[in-house]
Amino acid sequence: MDYKENFAKWLTSPVLEEQDAEELQGITDAAELEDRFCRDLAFGTGGLRGKLGVGTNRMNIYTVRKATQGLADYLNQTDLPKRVAIAHDSRNGSERFSRETARVLAANGITALLYPRLQPTPALSFAVRDLGCGAGVCVTASHNPAEYNGYKVYGADGCQITLEAADAVQKCIEALDLFADIRLADYETALAEGRIQVIGEDTLERFLQAVQAQQVDREAGEEALRVVYTPLNGSGLECVEKILGRIGVTDVTVVPEQKMPDGNFPTCPYPNPEIRQAMERGLALCETVKPDLLLGTDPDCDRCGIAVPHGGSYVLMTGNEVGVLLLDYICRVRLQQGTMPQNPVAVTTIVSTRMADPVCRKYGVELRRTLTGFKFIGEQIGLLEKQGHAERYIFGFEESYGYLSGSHVRDKDAVNAAMLICEMARWYKRRGKTLYEAMQELYAEFGVYQNELHSTAYEGADGMARMNAIMAHLRQNSPAELAGWKVQQTVDYQNSAATGLPGANVLEYRLENGASLMIRPSGTEPKIKVYLSAVGESVEKAKAVNAALAAAAGGLLQ
Repeated sequence: MDYKENFAKWLTSPVLEEQDAEELQGITDAAELEDRFCRDLAFGTGGLRGKLGVGTNRMNIYTVRKATQGLADYLNQTDLPKRVAIAHDSRNGSERFSRETARVLAANGITALLYPRLQPTPALSFAVRDLGCGAGVCVTASHNPAEYNGYKVYGADGCQITLEAADAVQKCIEALDLFADIRLADYETALAEGRIQVIGEDTLERFLQAVQAQQVDREAGEEALRVVYTPLNGSGLECVEKILGRIGVTDVTVVPEQKMPDGNFPTCPYPNPEIRQAMERGLALCETVKPDLLLGTDPDCDRCGIAVPHGGSYVLMTGNEVGVLLLDYICRVRLQQGTMPQNPVAVTTIVSTRMADPVCRKYGVELRRTLTGFKFIGEQIGLLEKQGHAERYIFGFEESYGYLSGSHVRDKDAVNAAMLICEMARWYKRRGKTLYEAMQELYAEFGVYQNELHSTAYEGADGMARMNAIMAHLRQNSPAELAGWKVQQTVDYQNSAATGLPGANVLEYRLENGASLMIRPSGTEPKIKVYLSAVGESVEKAKAVNAALAAAAGGLLQ
Protein backbone atom coordinates (compact mmCIF):
# COMPACT_ATOMS: atom_id res chain seq x y z
CA MET A 1 0.00 0.00 0.00
CA ASP A 2 1.48 3.34 -1.07
CA TYR A 3 1.23 6.51 0.96
CA LYS A 4 -1.81 7.82 -0.96
CA GLU A 5 -3.75 4.63 -0.23
CA ASN A 6 -2.72 4.83 3.43
CA PHE A 7 -3.91 8.41 3.56
CA ALA A 8 -7.27 7.53 2.02
CA LYS A 9 -7.72 4.63 4.43
CA TRP A 10 -7.19 6.91 7.41
CA LEU A 11 -9.57 9.58 6.13
CA THR A 12 -12.39 7.05 5.68
CA SER A 13 -11.86 5.17 8.95
CA PRO A 14 -14.78 5.49 11.40
CA VAL A 15 -12.24 5.16 14.25
CA LEU A 16 -10.43 8.38 13.29
CA GLU A 17 -11.30 11.17 15.72
CA GLU A 18 -12.74 14.38 14.30
CA GLN A 19 -9.77 16.62 15.19
CA ASP A 20 -7.40 14.11 13.60
CA ALA A 21 -9.42 14.06 10.38
CA GLU A 22 -9.31 17.86 10.33
CA GLU A 23 -5.51 17.78 10.77
CA LEU A 24 -5.13 15.47 7.79
CA GLN A 25 -7.52 17.47 5.60
CA GLY A 26 -5.48 20.60 6.35
CA ILE A 27 -2.25 19.18 4.88
CA THR A 28 -1.51 20.78 1.52
CA ASP A 29 2.18 19.92 1.15
CA ALA A 30 2.60 16.67 -0.80
CA ALA A 31 6.05 15.95 0.66
CA GLU A 32 4.71 16.21 4.20
CA LEU A 33 1.82 13.93 3.36
CA GLU A 34 4.22 11.37 1.89
CA ASP A 35 6.46 11.56 4.95
CA ARG A 36 3.50 10.94 7.24
CA PHE A 37 2.28 7.86 5.36
CA CYS A 38 5.30 6.46 3.49
CA ARG A 39 5.92 3.78 6.11
CA ASP A 40 4.88 2.55 9.52
CA LEU A 41 6.73 3.98 12.49
CA ALA A 42 9.46 1.42 13.14
CA PHE A 43 9.39 -0.67 16.32
CA GLY A 44 12.79 -1.71 17.63
CA THR A 45 14.67 -2.29 20.88
CA GLY A 46 13.89 1.32 21.76
CA GLY A 47 10.19 0.75 21.03
CA LEU A 48 8.66 3.58 19.02
CA ARG A 49 9.94 7.11 18.58
CA GLY A 50 8.81 9.74 16.13
CA LYS A 51 7.25 13.12 15.52
CA LEU A 52 3.81 13.80 16.93
CA GLY A 53 0.99 13.96 14.42
CA VAL A 54 -1.52 11.93 12.46
CA GLY A 55 -0.22 9.26 10.12
CA THR A 56 1.42 5.85 10.08
CA ASN A 57 4.90 7.41 10.43
CA ARG A 58 3.94 9.53 13.43
CA MET A 59 3.32 9.15 17.15
CA ASN A 60 -0.41 9.25 17.82
CA ILE A 61 -3.07 7.27 19.67
CA TYR A 62 -3.51 4.90 16.71
CA THR A 63 0.15 3.92 16.35
CA VAL A 64 0.39 3.60 20.15
CA ARG A 65 -2.67 1.35 20.23
CA LYS A 66 -1.30 -0.83 17.43
CA ALA A 67 2.08 -1.19 19.14
CA THR A 68 0.34 -2.09 22.41
CA GLN A 69 -1.90 -4.64 20.69
CA GLY A 70 1.24 -6.22 19.23
CA LEU A 71 2.87 -6.21 22.67
CA ALA A 72 -0.24 -7.79 24.20
CA ASP A 73 -0.37 -10.50 21.51
CA TYR A 74 3.30 -11.24 22.16
CA LEU A 75 2.85 -11.45 25.94
CA ASN A 76 -0.18 -13.71 25.56
CA GLN A 77 1.96 -16.12 23.52
CA THR A 78 4.50 -16.42 26.35
CA ASP A 79 4.53 -17.62 29.94
CA LEU A 80 5.52 -14.16 31.16
CA PRO A 81 3.33 -12.57 33.86
CA LYS A 82 0.29 -10.85 32.38
CA ARG A 83 1.06 -7.57 34.11
CA VAL A 84 2.58 -4.43 32.57
CA ALA A 85 3.83 -1.35 34.42
CA ILE A 86 3.35 2.02 32.66
CA ALA A 87 4.91 5.43 33.24
CA HIS A 88 5.03 8.68 31.29
CA ASP A 89 6.99 11.92 31.19
CA SER A 90 5.91 15.52 30.57
CA ARG A 91 5.76 15.44 26.78
CA ASN A 92 2.69 16.45 24.85
CA GLY A 93 0.42 13.45 24.52
CA SER A 94 2.32 11.32 27.06
CA GLU A 95 -0.46 11.03 29.63
CA ARG A 96 -3.07 10.10 27.04
CA PHE A 97 -0.73 7.64 25.33
CA SER A 98 -0.17 5.91 28.68
CA ARG A 99 -3.94 5.64 29.24
CA GLU A 100 -4.48 4.29 25.72
CA THR A 101 -1.75 1.72 26.39
CA ALA A 102 -3.59 0.66 29.54
CA ARG A 103 -6.91 0.41 27.67
CA VAL A 104 -5.50 -1.96 25.04
CA LEU A 105 -3.73 -4.14 27.62
CA ALA A 106 -6.87 -4.39 29.77
CA ALA A 107 -8.92 -5.45 26.76
CA ASN A 108 -6.45 -8.29 26.14
CA GLY A 109 -6.55 -9.81 29.62
CA ILE A 110 -3.35 -8.09 30.81
CA THR A 111 -3.37 -6.03 34.01
CA ALA A 112 -2.12 -2.50 33.41
CA LEU A 113 -0.35 -0.80 36.34
CA LEU A 114 0.00 2.98 35.93
CA TYR A 115 1.96 5.46 37.96
CA PRO A 116 -0.57 8.08 39.16
CA ARG A 117 1.56 10.98 37.84
CA LEU A 118 4.59 11.49 35.67
CA GLN A 119 7.69 9.64 36.88
CA PRO A 120 11.25 9.05 35.64
CA THR A 121 12.15 6.17 33.36
CA PRO A 122 14.30 4.50 36.07
CA ALA A 123 11.23 4.44 38.36
CA LEU A 124 9.47 2.47 35.60
CA SER A 125 12.38 0.04 35.25
CA PHE A 126 12.26 -0.47 39.01
CA ALA A 127 8.47 -0.99 39.05
CA VAL A 128 8.63 -3.75 36.43
CA ARG A 129 10.70 -5.94 38.74
CA ASP A 130 9.19 -4.70 41.99
CA LEU A 131 5.65 -5.52 40.88
CA GLY A 132 6.44 -8.79 39.10
CA CYS A 133 5.51 -7.60 35.62
CA GLY A 134 6.06 -9.33 32.30
CA ALA A 135 6.86 -6.02 30.63
CA GLY A 136 6.88 -2.27 31.09
CA VAL A 137 6.13 0.77 28.94
CA CYS A 138 7.47 4.28 29.44
CA VAL A 139 5.89 6.92 27.21
CA THR A 140 8.75 9.29 26.44
CA ALA A 141 11.04 10.48 23.68
CA SER A 142 13.77 11.02 26.24
CA HIS A 143 15.89 14.01 25.18
CA ASN A 144 14.44 14.58 21.70
CA PRO A 145 12.94 17.93 20.62
CA ALA A 146 9.42 18.89 21.68
CA GLU A 147 7.77 17.70 18.47
CA TYR A 148 8.72 14.08 19.31
CA ASN A 149 7.29 11.45 21.57
CA GLY A 150 8.07 7.78 22.06
CA TYR A 151 7.11 4.46 23.57
CA LYS A 152 9.91 2.52 25.29
CA VAL A 153 9.24 -1.14 26.08
CA TYR A 154 10.92 -3.02 28.92
CA GLY A 155 11.25 -6.73 29.57
CA ALA A 156 10.52 -8.57 32.80
CA ASP A 157 14.14 -7.99 33.86
CA GLY A 158 13.69 -4.20 33.80
CA CYS A 159 15.94 -3.77 30.73
CA GLN A 160 14.73 -2.40 27.44
CA ILE A 161 13.60 -5.42 25.46
CA THR A 162 16.10 -7.61 23.67
CA LEU A 163 16.63 -7.73 19.92
CA GLU A 164 14.80 -11.07 19.81
CA ALA A 165 11.82 -9.82 21.80
CA ALA A 166 11.62 -6.65 19.70
CA ASP A 167 11.56 -8.73 16.52
CA ALA A 168 8.80 -10.93 17.96
CA VAL A 169 6.70 -7.91 18.97
CA GLN A 170 7.29 -6.33 15.55
CA LYS A 171 5.97 -9.46 13.83
CA CYS A 172 2.85 -9.29 15.98
CA ILE A 173 2.42 -5.62 15.08
CA GLU A 174 2.84 -6.28 11.35
CA ALA A 175 0.02 -8.83 11.46
CA LEU A 176 -2.47 -6.19 12.65
CA ASP A 177 -4.77 -3.83 10.84
CA LEU A 178 -4.26 -0.44 12.44
CA PHE A 179 -7.97 0.17 12.96
CA ALA A 180 -9.83 -3.14 12.71
CA ASP A 181 -7.69 -5.41 14.93
CA ILE A 182 -7.26 -3.24 18.03
CA ARG A 183 -9.09 -4.22 21.23
CA LEU A 184 -9.96 -1.31 23.52
CA ALA A 185 -11.42 -1.36 27.01
CA ASP A 186 -13.30 1.55 28.54
CA TYR A 187 -10.78 3.16 30.89
CA GLU A 188 -13.08 3.86 33.83
CA THR A 189 -14.77 0.45 33.64
CA ALA A 190 -11.41 -1.36 33.52
CA LEU A 191 -10.19 0.74 36.45
CA ALA A 192 -13.27 -0.16 38.51
CA GLU A 193 -12.82 -3.85 37.65
CA GLY A 194 -9.13 -3.90 38.58
CA ARG A 195 -7.91 -4.58 35.04
CA ILE A 196 -6.25 -1.16 35.24
CA GLN A 197 -4.61 -0.35 38.57
CA VAL A 198 -2.80 2.65 40.00
CA ILE A 199 0.74 1.99 41.24
CA GLY A 200 0.90 2.79 44.94
CA GLU A 201 3.21 5.28 46.62
CA ASP A 202 4.97 2.36 48.32
CA THR A 203 6.57 1.37 44.99
CA LEU A 204 8.06 4.82 44.49
CA GLU A 205 9.28 4.81 48.09
CA ARG A 206 11.03 1.48 47.56
CA PHE A 207 12.66 2.93 44.45
CA LEU A 208 14.01 5.90 46.41
CA GLN A 209 15.23 3.62 49.18
CA ALA A 210 17.04 1.47 46.61
CA VAL A 211 18.71 4.56 45.15
CA GLN A 212 19.77 5.81 48.58
CA ALA A 213 21.26 2.39 49.36
CA GLN A 214 23.85 3.14 46.66
CA GLN A 215 25.52 5.86 48.71
CA VAL A 216 29.25 5.32 48.55
CA ASP A 217 30.65 7.62 51.25
CA ARG A 218 29.06 6.12 54.35
CA GLU A 219 31.16 8.35 56.59
CA ALA A 220 30.00 11.58 54.99
CA GLY A 221 29.21 14.44 57.25
CA GLU A 222 26.66 17.16 56.63
CA GLU A 223 28.97 19.59 54.88
CA ALA A 224 26.96 22.15 52.98
CA LEU A 225 26.75 21.73 49.23
CA ARG A 226 24.99 24.40 47.19
CA VAL A 227 23.28 23.08 44.06
CA VAL A 228 21.35 24.60 41.17
CA TYR A 229 19.08 22.03 39.51
CA THR A 230 17.00 22.01 36.34
CA PRO A 231 14.62 19.17 35.42
CA LEU A 232 14.24 20.81 31.98
CA ASN A 233 10.43 20.89 32.38
CA GLY A 234 10.48 17.10 32.66
CA SER A 235 9.77 14.38 35.21
CA GLY A 236 12.81 14.58 37.48
CA LEU A 237 11.84 17.20 40.06
CA GLU A 238 10.04 15.04 42.62
CA CYS A 239 12.53 12.18 42.83
CA VAL A 240 15.70 14.27 42.53
CA GLU A 241 14.66 16.71 45.25
CA LYS A 242 13.66 13.85 47.53
CA ILE A 243 16.87 11.85 47.10
CA LEU A 244 19.11 14.90 47.57
CA GLY A 245 17.25 15.79 50.74
CA ARG A 246 17.78 12.28 52.09
CA ILE A 247 21.56 12.57 51.77
CA GLY A 248 21.61 16.01 53.35
CA VAL A 249 21.83 18.13 50.22
CA THR A 250 19.11 20.67 50.99
CA ASP A 251 20.50 23.92 49.56
CA VAL A 252 18.98 23.32 46.13
CA THR A 253 17.79 26.14 43.87
CA VAL A 254 15.57 24.96 41.01
CA VAL A 255 15.70 26.92 37.75
CA PRO A 256 12.25 28.56 37.90
CA GLU A 257 11.50 28.66 34.15
CA GLN A 258 12.28 24.93 33.85
CA LYS A 259 10.76 23.69 37.10
CA MET A 260 7.24 22.64 36.11
CA PRO A 261 6.41 19.90 33.59
CA ASP A 262 5.83 21.36 30.14
CA GLY A 263 5.95 19.31 26.96
CA ASN A 264 6.60 22.39 24.84
CA PHE A 265 9.96 22.93 26.57
CA PRO A 266 9.65 26.70 26.00
CA THR A 267 13.16 27.62 27.13
CA CYS A 268 15.06 24.79 25.44
CA PRO A 269 13.61 23.35 22.22
CA TYR A 270 16.10 20.48 22.50
CA PRO A 271 15.81 19.40 26.17
CA ASN A 272 19.05 17.46 26.33
CA PRO A 273 21.60 18.22 29.07
CA GLU A 274 24.31 17.28 26.57
CA ILE A 275 23.42 20.47 24.67
CA ARG A 276 24.65 23.76 26.06
CA GLN A 277 21.47 25.57 25.02
CA ALA A 278 19.41 23.38 27.35
CA MET A 279 21.63 24.33 30.29
CA GLU A 280 21.84 28.08 29.56
CA ARG A 281 19.13 29.09 32.06
CA GLY A 282 20.86 27.04 34.75
CA LEU A 283 24.25 28.52 33.86
CA ALA A 284 22.82 32.04 34.06
CA LEU A 285 21.35 31.32 37.50
CA CYS A 286 24.72 29.99 38.65
CA GLU A 287 26.21 33.44 38.16
CA THR A 288 23.86 34.71 40.88
CA VAL A 289 23.59 31.71 43.23
CA LYS A 290 27.28 30.68 42.98
CA PRO A 291 26.65 26.97 43.61
CA ASP A 292 29.18 24.19 43.92
CA LEU A 293 27.37 22.32 41.16
CA LEU A 294 24.76 22.68 38.41
CA LEU A 295 22.66 19.56 37.73
CA GLY A 296 20.38 19.03 34.73
CA THR A 297 18.20 16.01 33.96
CA ASP A 298 16.41 15.31 30.69
CA PRO A 299 12.59 14.99 30.41
CA ASP A 300 12.41 11.32 31.44
CA CYS A 301 15.22 11.75 33.98
CA ASP A 302 17.55 9.04 32.80
CA ARG A 303 20.36 11.41 31.69
CA CYS A 304 22.20 13.83 33.94
CA GLY A 305 24.49 16.69 32.93
CA ILE A 306 26.57 18.97 35.15
CA ALA A 307 28.51 22.21 35.20
CA VAL A 308 31.13 23.10 37.81
CA PRO A 309 32.93 26.30 38.83
CA HIS A 310 36.25 27.13 37.20
CA GLY A 311 38.04 30.37 36.49
CA GLY A 312 35.28 32.60 37.79
CA SER A 313 32.58 30.95 35.66
CA TYR A 314 30.96 27.54 35.16
CA VAL A 315 32.21 24.81 32.85
CA LEU A 316 30.06 22.03 31.40
CA MET A 317 31.53 18.56 31.80
CA THR A 318 31.11 15.78 29.25
CA GLY A 319 29.40 12.47 29.88
CA ASN A 320 32.74 10.70 29.54
CA GLU A 321 34.36 13.00 32.10
CA VAL A 322 31.58 12.53 34.63
CA GLY A 323 31.61 8.78 34.02
CA VAL A 324 35.35 8.55 34.67
CA LEU A 325 35.11 10.81 37.72
CA LEU A 326 32.36 8.64 39.20
CA LEU A 327 34.20 5.42 38.36
CA ASP A 328 37.36 6.65 40.07
CA TYR A 329 35.43 8.04 43.05
CA ILE A 330 33.43 4.85 43.63
CA CYS A 331 36.54 2.67 43.41
CA ARG A 332 38.66 4.97 45.56
CA VAL A 333 36.16 5.42 48.40
CA ARG A 334 34.86 1.84 48.45
CA LEU A 335 38.42 0.56 48.76
CA GLN A 336 39.15 3.07 51.52
CA GLN A 337 36.03 2.13 53.46
CA GLY A 338 36.28 -1.61 52.88
CA THR A 339 33.05 -1.92 50.89
CA MET A 340 34.56 -3.02 47.55
CA PRO A 341 33.24 -6.49 46.59
CA GLN A 342 35.43 -9.37 45.51
CA ASN A 343 36.15 -9.34 41.76
CA PRO A 344 34.37 -6.04 41.07
CA VAL A 345 32.96 -5.32 37.62
CA ALA A 346 32.40 -2.02 35.82
CA VAL A 347 30.63 -1.80 32.46
CA THR A 348 30.74 0.74 29.67
CA THR A 349 30.13 0.80 25.92
CA ILE A 350 32.27 0.54 22.80
CA VAL A 351 31.77 4.25 22.05
CA SER A 352 32.60 5.53 25.54
CA THR A 353 36.02 6.83 26.61
CA ARG A 354 39.01 4.50 26.69
CA MET A 355 40.12 6.36 29.81
CA ALA A 356 38.03 3.86 31.79
CA ASP A 357 40.60 1.16 30.98
CA PRO A 358 43.58 2.54 32.95
CA VAL A 359 41.29 3.62 35.82
CA CYS A 360 39.96 0.08 36.17
CA ARG A 361 43.45 -1.40 35.94
CA LYS A 362 44.59 0.84 38.81
CA TYR A 363 41.85 -0.42 41.14
CA GLY A 364 41.76 -4.05 40.05
CA VAL A 365 38.31 -3.78 38.49
CA GLU A 366 37.20 -5.90 35.54
CA LEU A 367 35.95 -3.61 32.76
CA ARG A 368 33.38 -4.97 30.30
CA ARG A 369 32.43 -3.16 27.10
CA THR A 370 29.06 -3.63 25.45
CA LEU A 371 27.30 -2.42 22.35
CA THR A 372 25.82 1.07 22.45
CA GLY A 373 22.65 1.29 24.52
CA PHE A 374 22.26 1.04 28.25
CA LYS A 375 20.17 -2.10 27.97
CA PHE A 376 23.38 -3.96 27.17
CA ILE A 377 24.88 -2.70 30.43
CA GLY A 378 21.67 -3.85 32.11
CA GLU A 379 22.11 -7.29 30.55
CA GLN A 380 25.57 -7.57 32.13
CA ILE A 381 24.03 -6.81 35.53
CA GLY A 382 21.46 -9.52 34.86
CA LEU A 383 24.17 -12.04 34.00
CA LEU A 384 25.95 -11.33 37.28
CA GLU A 385 22.67 -11.65 39.14
CA LYS A 386 21.98 -15.06 37.55
CA GLN A 387 25.43 -16.14 38.74
CA GLY A 388 24.47 -15.07 42.26
CA HIS A 389 26.94 -12.19 42.27
CA ALA A 390 25.00 -9.01 41.52
CA GLU A 391 27.10 -7.29 44.18
CA ARG A 392 30.15 -7.52 41.86
CA TYR A 393 28.64 -4.81 39.67
CA ILE A 394 29.79 -1.43 41.00
CA PHE A 395 29.18 1.05 38.20
CA GLY A 396 28.20 1.45 34.56
CA PHE A 397 28.20 4.45 32.27
CA GLU A 398 27.89 5.57 28.68
CA GLU A 399 29.13 8.73 27.03
CA SER A 400 25.61 10.11 26.50
CA TYR A 401 25.21 11.15 30.16
CA GLY A 402 23.97 7.77 31.37
CA TYR A 403 25.13 6.36 34.74
CA LEU A 404 24.11 3.65 37.17
CA SER A 405 25.52 2.14 40.33
CA GLY A 406 23.77 -0.86 41.85
CA SER A 407 21.34 -3.34 40.39
CA HIS A 408 18.07 -1.73 41.54
CA VAL A 409 17.20 -0.78 37.96
CA ARG A 410 18.40 -1.95 34.57
CA ASP A 411 18.58 1.37 32.76
CA LYS A 412 20.50 4.59 33.20
CA ASP A 413 19.23 6.44 36.24
CA ALA A 414 19.59 10.20 36.64
CA VAL A 415 18.10 10.06 40.16
CA ASN A 416 20.93 7.74 41.17
CA ALA A 417 23.42 9.85 39.19
CA ALA A 418 22.29 13.12 40.80
CA MET A 419 22.81 11.61 44.24
CA LEU A 420 26.25 10.18 43.41
CA ILE A 421 27.46 13.36 41.72
CA CYS A 422 26.40 15.52 44.68
CA GLU A 423 27.98 13.07 47.10
CA MET A 424 31.21 13.09 45.06
CA ALA A 425 31.24 16.91 44.82
CA ARG A 426 30.81 17.11 48.60
CA TRP A 427 33.64 14.60 49.12
CA TYR A 428 36.01 16.65 46.97
CA LYS A 429 34.84 19.91 48.55
CA ARG A 430 35.91 18.61 51.96
CA ARG A 431 39.35 18.22 50.41
CA GLY A 432 39.38 21.72 48.94
CA LYS A 433 38.81 20.68 45.31
CA THR A 434 36.19 21.25 42.65
CA LEU A 435 35.16 18.50 40.26
CA TYR A 436 36.99 20.38 37.51
CA GLU A 437 40.22 20.19 39.51
CA ALA A 438 39.60 16.52 40.26
CA MET A 439 39.27 15.83 36.52
CA GLN A 440 42.53 17.61 35.78
CA GLU A 441 44.28 15.40 38.34
CA LEU A 442 42.93 12.31 36.58
CA TYR A 443 44.12 13.64 33.21
CA ALA A 444 47.58 14.17 34.69
CA GLU A 445 47.60 10.60 35.98
CA PHE A 446 46.07 8.69 33.06
CA GLY A 447 46.51 10.92 29.99
CA VAL A 448 44.24 13.48 28.37
CA TYR A 449 41.46 11.59 26.61
CA GLN A 450 39.09 13.60 24.44
CA ASN A 451 35.93 12.28 22.83
CA GLU A 452 33.57 13.96 20.42
CA LEU A 453 30.25 13.06 18.86
CA HIS A 454 29.14 14.40 15.49
CA SER A 455 25.75 13.62 13.96
CA THR A 456 24.50 13.96 10.40
CA ALA A 457 20.72 13.94 9.88
CA TYR A 458 19.02 12.22 6.93
CA GLU A 459 15.42 13.43 7.00
CA GLY A 460 12.65 12.64 4.58
CA ALA A 461 11.21 9.53 3.01
CA ASP A 462 14.57 8.40 1.59
CA GLY A 463 16.55 9.12 4.77
CA MET A 464 16.87 5.52 5.93
CA ALA A 465 17.78 4.35 2.42
CA ARG A 466 20.59 6.93 2.22
CA MET A 467 21.92 5.86 5.62
CA ASN A 468 21.90 2.18 4.60
CA ALA A 469 23.64 2.99 1.32
CA ILE A 470 26.41 4.88 3.13
CA MET A 471 27.08 2.00 5.52
CA ALA A 472 27.08 -0.51 2.64
CA HIS A 473 29.53 1.63 0.69
CA LEU A 474 31.90 1.93 3.65
CA ARG A 475 31.91 -1.83 4.11
CA GLN A 476 32.90 -2.31 0.51
CA ASN A 477 35.42 0.56 0.46
CA SER A 478 37.30 0.64 3.75
CA PRO A 479 39.65 3.67 3.95
CA ALA A 480 43.38 2.98 4.24
CA GLU A 481 43.98 6.26 6.04
CA LEU A 482 42.04 9.05 7.73
CA ALA A 483 43.29 12.64 8.03
CA GLY A 484 46.78 11.44 7.12
CA TRP A 485 46.98 8.68 9.73
CA LYS A 486 47.13 5.04 8.70
CA VAL A 487 44.14 2.87 9.60
CA GLN A 488 45.72 0.00 11.51
CA GLN A 489 42.54 -1.95 12.06
CA THR A 490 38.95 -1.85 10.82
CA VAL A 491 36.40 -3.47 13.14
CA ASP A 492 32.99 -4.37 11.70
CA TYR A 493 30.67 -5.03 14.61
CA GLN A 494 28.30 -6.94 12.35
CA ASN A 495 30.87 -9.73 12.63
CA SER A 496 30.00 -11.00 16.09
CA ALA A 497 32.48 -13.86 15.80
CA ALA A 498 35.30 -11.31 15.66
CA THR A 499 34.05 -8.99 18.40
CA GLY A 500 32.43 -11.40 20.85
CA LEU A 501 29.38 -9.12 20.89
CA PRO A 502 25.96 -9.39 19.23
CA GLY A 503 26.01 -8.18 15.64
CA ALA A 504 25.55 -4.44 15.23
CA ASN A 505 25.61 -1.95 12.37
CA VAL A 506 28.80 -0.21 13.55
CA LEU A 507 32.18 0.38 11.92
CA GLU A 508 35.32 1.37 13.83
CA TYR A 509 38.62 2.57 12.39
CA ARG A 510 41.59 2.35 14.78
CA LEU A 511 44.49 4.58 13.76
CA GLU A 512 48.24 4.43 14.18
CA ASN A 513 48.23 7.44 16.55
CA GLY A 514 46.00 5.68 19.09
CA ALA A 515 42.90 7.55 17.95
CA SER A 516 39.73 5.95 16.65
CA LEU A 517 36.71 6.87 14.56
CA MET A 518 33.44 4.96 14.92
CA ILE A 519 30.38 5.24 12.68
CA ARG A 520 26.93 4.14 13.88
CA PRO A 521 23.42 4.82 12.55
CA SER A 522 21.14 5.91 15.39
CA GLY A 523 18.53 3.40 16.49
CA THR A 524 16.03 6.12 17.45
CA GLU A 525 16.57 9.03 15.03
CA PRO A 526 17.33 9.42 11.27
CA LYS A 527 20.99 10.20 11.99
CA ILE A 528 24.41 8.69 11.49
CA LYS A 529 26.57 9.26 14.54
CA VAL A 530 30.35 9.56 14.39
CA TYR A 531 32.30 8.98 17.60
CA LEU A 532 35.84 10.37 17.75
CA SER A 533 38.44 9.46 20.34
CA ALA A 534 41.97 10.74 20.84
CA VAL A 535 44.53 10.80 23.65
CA GLY A 536 47.33 13.34 23.95
CA GLU A 537 49.59 15.29 26.22
CA SER A 538 47.10 18.15 26.41
CA VAL A 539 43.48 18.93 25.71
CA GLU A 540 44.51 21.07 22.76
CA LYS A 541 46.57 18.33 21.09
CA ALA A 542 43.87 15.68 21.54
CA LYS A 543 41.18 18.03 20.24
CA ALA A 544 43.30 18.88 17.21
CA VAL A 545 43.38 15.18 16.29
CA ASN A 546 39.61 14.94 16.69
CA ALA A 547 39.08 18.05 14.56
CA ALA A 548 41.07 16.49 11.74
CA LEU A 549 39.12 13.25 12.08
CA ALA A 550 35.81 15.11 12.05
CA ALA A 551 36.73 16.68 8.72
CA ALA A 552 37.66 13.27 7.34
CA ALA A 553 34.38 11.78 8.58
CA GLY A 554 32.44 14.41 6.65
CA GLY A 555 33.89 13.02 3.46
CA LEU A 556 32.95 9.45 4.39
CA LEU A 557 29.27 10.30 4.92
CA GLN A 558 28.55 11.92 1.56
